[in-house]
Amino acid sequence: MAGIARRAFLIGSAALAGGVAFGVWQVRRDPANPLMDGLPAGAAALTPYVLITSDAVTLITPRAEVGQGAVHLQALLIAEELDVDLDAVRLNPGPPSAAYFNGALLAEALGPTVKGDGLMVNAMRSTGATVAKLMGLQVTGGSSTVKDAWEKLRHAGAVARETLKLAAAQETGEAVANLTTDKGAVVLPDGRRIAYTALAARAATLDPVTDVVLRNPDQWRLIGKPMARPDMVAKSTGAFAYGIDMALPEMIFATVRTNPALGGGIRGFDATAARAMRGVIDVVPVPGGFGVLADNTWRAFQAADSVVADWGPAPYPETTAAMAEVLAASFIPDRQDSRPRDAGDPDTAQGTAITADYSVPYLAHAPLEPMTATAQLVDGRLTLWTATQVPRFAVTAAANAAGLSEDAVTLHALPAGGSFGRRLENDYVEQAAALARAAQDRPVKMTWSREEDMAQSYPRPMALARGRAVVADGQVQALALDIAGTSVVASQGARWGLPAGGADATLAEGAGDQPFAIPHYRVTAYRAPDMVPVSSWRSVGASGNGFFHESLLDEAIHAAGADPLAERLRLVSDPVSRRVLEAVGQMSGWGSALPAGRGRGLAFVMSFGVPVAEVVDVTVTAQGVRIDRVCIALEVGRIVDPVTFENQMQGGVIWGLGHAMYGEITYAGGRVEQTNFDSYPSLRLPQAPEILVQGLESDGPIRGAGEPPVPPAAPALANAIFAATGQRIRSLPLARAISFV
Repeated sequence: MAGIARRAFLIGSAALAGGVAFGVWQVRRDPANPLMDGLPAGAAALTPYVLITSDAVTLITPRAEVGQGAVHLQALLIAEELDVDLDAVRLNPGPPSAAYFNGALLAEALGPTVKGDGLMVNAMRSTGATVAKLMGLQVTGGSSTVKDAWEKLRHAGAVARETLKLAAAQETGEAVANLTTDKGAVVLPDGRRIAYTALAARAATLDPVTDVVLRNPDQWRLIGKPMARPDMVAKSTGAFAYGIDMALPEMIFATVRTNPALGGGIRGFDATAARAMRGVIDVVPVPGGFGVLADNTWRAFQAADSVVADWGPAPYPETTAAMAEVLAASFIPDRQDSRPRDAGDPDTAQGTAITADYSVPYLAHAPLEPMTATAQLVDGRLTLWTATQVPRFAVTAAANAAGLSEDAVTLHALPAGGSFGRRLENDYVEQAAALARAAQDRPVKMTWSREEDMAQSYPRPMALARGRAVVADGQVQALALDIAGTSVVASQGARWGLPAGGADATLAEGAGDQPFAIPHYRVTAYRAPDMVPVSSWRSVGASGNGFFHESLLDEAIHAAGADPLAERLRLVSDPVSRRVLEAVGQMSGWGSALPAGRGRGLAFVMSFGVPVAEVVDVTVTAQGVRIDRVCIALEVGRIVDPVTFENQMQGGVIWGLGHAMYGEITYAGGRVEQTNFDSYPSLRLPQAPEILVQGLESDGPIRGAGEPPVPPAAPALANAIFAATGQRIRSLPLARAISFV
């Protein structure tokens, strides 16, 4: 609590000041319904999430679809209370709007992510939700989609349902209490059905019925039931349209190049050769570099390669080794950012001490679909088609780049072929807006090359950790972990235009918030000077800190001569986390004998409030280490769709394992050395292990599951390798030290 108190106070004070300045009504009132703008006659926008017209029921799903099933889950929650089938409705992301603020995101950023419902914890979460509402913070991230939507979208569905029943009552003279709903229709006592679409005009004249009661779990038709996502067939057959597939009449094509040394700027460029190439329309400046307009994307790529640019120098140390030296020099009192865990005194604890240093590298997002956006500027109005996790920030960025007011920008949100946090940035949106000015009324589709995408990734930070543990009488008595890294919050927040201040909780998340009652327990985060601009990467700080914490704890347990599962169960202080550890032990057959050459490793990491335990089984072969099986158990409160949930867990494990094995971004001359997937490999299909998933449910808080499966994967694999070979690997990627098959 102390580690985030300053930031909580600052933002809490801002919220309080807002309440005083604007009145309590400003905090309590809901933002305007954006669907009312330009609403055709006879259509009913019953809430910002439900639109009824004479020909369709449309559900608004404002959280971005970046491959995680967010659109499906949002629609499912609305449909549960609205009584519609998902295959009978239209889905639309809606316009960028303050009405779609994400209250859960800031609530968890301010409140401790460990499970709890104490007065202070809930007050801080309430403050975060209030600030998000006042700011209209429409963001997809932080594994917050389901948590934020759980009651909000079910309530929206229920409001629409009851309002439609009222409309039917006025149409027929029947009492509302005698009406029911079923599959997109109001059902009268005699069995007659009135389609919702036939009630749109009447419903449009009514004030929404907001005093509604959500259904009990035993009444659910959709929640918790396995089902196919509506986009699966199209994605499996190649018919699904992503942002990169955008096509408009008379469209021209473009690409950009910006300084491969992030933030170095451009002093000038010579495009003589490029302008003479076939199909090239023009070469123009864009923020930080230049853009090429052409009659197809390939020719734009070729022309961009021929431009001679005079890039500015990197504003940070030019090599990975030099950056590591900066991190190593940051373990000093003046650089201390927070100390979220401080129990006892690890320095004076009695017993056998072990020490170890750990490191994790920079990592790129590298989604399969590189950054792309389509833009058209006509008569002073800019229209954008792109995938983004921050649509309102994107509108602001585009307006500034095009020299327009935000009211003159229309953004159509498109699904993305991956993101992992990269589409929280707006550089590609700014570039598309700048190119639209040069396109002379024609739409222009801007696409990055893979090499540009790798060079401009705003990576996950490199970090170092120094660990010390003390064991005695077969038990872990002390654990101290010092972590040094650069601040994601400061770096990304500056690009968003947000004020800096307070501690950065991501520097210690996944380590300083773990539910273990170790007698002497200290976790300290040190904030290194800013170097390479960094950003959120799937599971953010926990992605590296989970490796640090669980590697050190596992080393301590083995030094004590204890069993890794039994000792964690002895130390765990949270009953939900205990259930998760017990479940993964049962799934994996923990404690059963393994033949020579095989190893089994365990890791537990709580991140985003979700306790996750993973067990990895490996076999040592003559060609290298093979990953045989992964068991994962976690608790998220309620599982909305078991199929999507299992897919998310499997994808998170694969993501975590692949980067633990091979992922690494290095710098030379200030530039990224890994420019494509040949030099930035990941886990391949023949290497993929069997993955068993067990999701535990409860009546506790609803949590998101997109990021939590990632942090335990790396330490569980490293611990399994130790169990099989006796070799401790303390730096990622693991392939530096061993081979994989």
